Amino acid sequence: MLFPLASVHTPMKTIFLTCFALSLLNTLALANVKLPALFTDSLVLQQSKPVAIWGWAAADEDVSVSFAGQTQVTRADIDGKWRVSLDPLVANAKPQEMTVIGKNTITLKNLLVGEVWVCSGQSNMQWTVSQSGNAEQEIAGANFPQIRMFNVERVTSMTPATDVKGTWQEANPASVGQFSAAAYFFGRHLHQVLKVPVGLINTSWGGTRIEAWTSRESLEERPCAAQMLSDWDGIRKGWDATAENAKFDVAKAKWQAAVKKINEENAKLTADKKKKAPPTPRPLGDPNKTPHHPAVLFNAMIAPLIPYAIQGAIWYQGESNQKRAFQYQELLPNMINDWRKRWNDVFSFNIVQLANFGNGQPVTKDPGVADPWVELQEAQYLTAITLPKTGLAVINDIGEEKNIHPKNKQEVGRRLALWALAKNYGRADTVFSGPMFKNAITEGNKVRLQFDHLGGGLKTRDGGELKQFQITGEDKKWVWAQAKIENNQVIVTSDAVPAPIGVRYAWAALPEGANLINAEGLPAGCFRTDEFIPSTLGVTSPFQEVQKAVAK
Repeated sequence: MLFPLASVHTPMKTIFLTCFALSLLNTLALANVKLPALFTDSLVLQQSKPVAIWGWAAADEDVSVSFAGQTQVTRADIDGKWRVSLDPLVANAKPQEMTVIGKNTITLKNLLVGEVWVCSGQSNMQWTVSQSGNAEQEIAGANFPQIRMFNVERVTSMTPATDVKGTWQEANPASVGQFSAAAYFFGRHLHQVLKVPVGLINTSWGGTRIEAWTSRESLEERPCAAQMLSDWDGIRKGWDATAENAKFDVAKAKWQAAVKKINEENAKLTADKKKKAPPTPRPLGDPNKTPHHPAVLFNAMIAPLIPYAIQGAIWYQGESNQKRAFQYQELLPNMINDWRKRWNDVFSFNIVQLANFGNGQPVTKDPGVADPWVELQEAQYLTAITLPKTGLAVINDIGEEKNIHPKNKQEVGRRLALWALAKNYGRADTVFSGPMFKNAITEGNKVRLQFDHLGGGLKTRDGGELKQFQITGEDKKWVWAQAKIENNQVIVTSDAVPAPIGVRYAWAALPEGANLINAEGLPAGCFRTDEFIPSTLGVTSPFQEVQKAVAK
């Protein structure tokens, strides 16, 4: 039943008018056309590909998008979603405007057209210019208004999100210090060579694992991920914050007592006999909020970027998956294929192979020692040589023994850019890779190794003898080998191995002295010719990693 407004008592009239006003405002807000955060001032659009523009409006609202002489018109669906596609654009460094018109009008300013790359991974991709080598000079010299970066805010989500938070920023001394260093130096090299604008979408998070960056649906299709998903589902189902906090309080009290006892004992001991304190216990984080849970970063930090037009992606991640390196042989190509499928574009995907790093191991190691770090490097190499349009920037010569975050991100970016220049931008004369193992031929007591990407020919970095080659026979006992360059091949032998069945090169987290390069100075990555079982086979869940460590 409807009542005439005049018959309503004054207090009720006030309430009625307030509710009506709020309802009207909500209706108007829903009617206003809206764009995702990616579509803001100063963005860079991809050249030479159809460009998707999308957003939200009222159901059945007409929406038009005008840019660079084009106007595309559509109508929002029943859920208020709309999308148009601009015809391929020509690179343009002159700022332009885009107009989006529904029941309201949005005007985006200072837009460029050029090359756009997604830049993702864990801390070595997150690592900023201010944290890299020669930071002060790099920041002071950053006067590149045509290089722009969109930093995606780090959040998690258990279900696919529709938008992210972030803004586009030009590369200048005021902003570049907080740019991803690897991404910035990659983009800078492309910009300086191609002379076109470059847009970089930095979506990275330190310490994260590859499964967090992959959709749940694609992980469910991989048998190697079944145990991991089951473990996480069980933890989420049984999560009790109060109980977990109580467990942590008990563990912390025990730890404090242990540290106190050790300190008392150490006070009576000489420096060389002092005991180390046990590691500090950490509370078990809410499995619904942790960035380590499968798919949560894909949901929050990748899915909302799709289908923004891009040329490709660069990827610097793997440190947090090394204890499951064999599984990574499947997880990495799975993630790449997953992203390509969802973008509906087999775009280029260039991987940074992990740098040389001490990884808590002694500098000098015997040959044949199992090493999950190098097994992870192998997984990256195998992905690059088997998956189409996938590159590998080898950096096993610029790492640091005691720093998992090598500061020379300039060279990381340059080597990634070499792959892009050769494979995406027609620079056929660009030598983009160091020697990459191709084939092994056994000839009596020696093994002849052949390589792709010879460039100007095989060399050693220091002009001396080749180092870090191992060889083994049927007894599977590895020994250091003699190796020499002959007709752009490498001959490997050892008097201790008359009938070799396997050769390895740089097979360690810190392969001290590894020096095989091509004439352009690009290094050969680790490789092996044997098919022995790796140490990480069968470890398919992070919770198995913990159990394995406790067992030791």
